[in-house]
Amino acid sequence: MRRATEQRFRDRREAGRRLAGALAPYAGPDVVVLGLPRGGVPVAAEVAETLGAPLDVIVVRKLGVPSQPEFGMGAIGEGGVRVLDLELVRRAGVAPGAVEGVEHRERAELERRVRRFRGDRPAVPIEGRTAIIVDDGVATGGTARAAVQVARAHGAARVVLAVPVAAPEAVRELAGVADDVIALETPEFMRAIGYWYDDFTQTSDEDVVALLSRARERTAVGSPSGRVTTAQVLDVAIPVGRVALAGRLDVPPSSRGLVVFVHGSGSSRLSPRNRSVAEHLGASGFATLLFDLLTTDEERARRNVFDIELLADRLRSVTSWLADQYEVSGIPIGYFGASTGAAAALVAAADPESPVAAVVSRGGRPDLAGQYLEAVQAPTLLIVGSDDRDVLALNQQAAARMSCTREIRVVTGATHLFEEPGTLETVARLAERWFGEHLGAGVTGAG
Repeated sequence: MRRATEQRFRDRREAGRRLAGALAPYAGPDVVVLGLPRGGVPVAAEVAETLGAPLDVIVVRKLGVPSQPEFGMGAIGEGGVRVLDLELVRRAGVAPGAVEGVEHRERAELERRVRRFRGDRPAVPIEGRTAIIVDDGVATGGTARAAVQVARAHGAARVVLAVPVAAPEAVRELAGVADDVIALETPEFMRAIGYWYDDFTQTSDEDVVALLSRARERTAVGSPSGRVTTAQVLDVAIPVGRVALAGRLDVPPSSRGLVVFVHGSGSSRLSPRNRSVAEHLGASGFATLLFDLLTTDEERARRNVFDIELLADRLRSVTSWLADQYEVSGIPIGYFGASTGAAAALVAAADPESPVAAVVSRGGRPDLAGQYLEAVQAPTLLIVGSDDRDVLALNQQAAARMSCTREIRVVTGATHLFEEPGTLETVARLAERWFGEHLGAGVTGAG
């Protein structure tokens, strides 16, 4: 904890500039500045600009005990993050259903605020990075504590809480949850936060949106064509109907193409095999998107996991969403499907209006694409393990029904999951070669 001599601030911008000076030791490429809306964002904007760091909001909602809402039993954040004080829940006798009810109400408000401040743009990723959470002041520390917990739940490697003014007791408490707490002023008699500002005009939603927009313009480095020329890693929430699908979009400089990963049954965007292939493709200059086809609630209904039409429809929606993201707009797209995800990729690719330029299947079940196989026009590579005999036969039968350019590559000694040494690396090399040959080349005819 650090503190300076008590002094009032002219406004939030001046407070932010002074706070940035105290935060100078944290300047570096792995820092993200997160403003607590609304009043914390003007302060955070000055910090982010001085440190040369990206700026985003961190939107949290406190979960109050139903009988005493002022007592926080936890907090929620974006991406389905929920942090609960289980001991407090137990002592207060809060039933599980009551917790879910409080969360349902608060999450609706949280999502409304996220849409208002950020629109359809993805959040700045904080996993493995230093997150500096900024507010215009801390009185009791409830919201700041929730923000620190949510940032940790999102994978921040280090969480720093920074404010121009804070009550001493709140600083002491927050020092137990944050890695560092920086408060320029810790007056013995706190009064209201606004007392410490000559100008404490309320920050509007429009102000927050404008500050975030200016920060994006400052940190985005683009070529004349609009392509991203600096690497970006974005944690995204993709709106599909009434749900949002979590994903990770990696965009290397001047990407050769974008590969969308479509995971199989029982898997997710965190699939270690898909992530390994994605890392290989990223190192070769391809942007990649790994995302969840279903929400956690949807996965509980087992029929959804094998509903190829549903999964393909989700993939079409995600592909349409990508077209509006400036980071990858205009980049040729390929699908990499595994197991049932390969069937969903082929069904989506069979759409006459599909922009997909190439498909790769790893241990896939193309047979589940049924009558859609004949309509696929994107060049398709089917990769199968030599010891996955039943699936190999299904791939051979499916290839015989396809009229597009297609090829089967058998990886010697591999079983269905390609767990054998060196087999997954072979898959990655084959996929890289296929996407390198076909992304951007357009759709070909019969082969």
